[in-house]
Amino acid sequence: METQQNEIHLTGKEGGEFDLDLAASWTKNYRDKHPGETVSHFFGKDILQKILAQEGCQGIRFYYAHSKPLSAWQRSMVSLSNFLTKVAGNIESEKHLIIVGAGSDGKDQIDVELVEALSRGELKSLATHKTYMVGDQSSPCPGSPGCPTSLLAGS
Repeated sequence: METQQNEIHLTGKEGGEFDLDLAASWTKNYRDKHPGETVSHFFGKDILQKILAQEGCQGIRFYYAHSKPLSAWQRSMVSLSNFLTKVAGNIESEKHLIIVGAGSDGKDQIDVELVEALSRGELKSLATHKTYMVGDQSSPCPGSPGCPTSLLAGS
């Protein structure tokens, strides 16, 4: 029996602008589910441009990673926790990676006054006030077209 492999063609047009209101609610959901954990990472434009400048590069994939492995006991506790969260607690959602520009002062390139006004309920939406672009992942892996089979992907 011949195995047929789907051809994948990434174009560099995957992903796009994302609504700041929705991005803010999703990042809050993540912080609520993972209190005290890392909530963002910054990559300088030099390394991003170097990666994007590689021949044939169509974009950048970000991986979630940990610096230390779990012991067998810890893996079993994580499995139990995941089971209790998903099955017993009926809490399931997709993890997303939201991207936003950052200035030389280290601050996110979003209109802070408008975000604060929204959180106080003084604005219905930031859509008409959008100044900076917020982005969402376009192809979360596993499960989306273009997901790699590689050492970093664990397959």
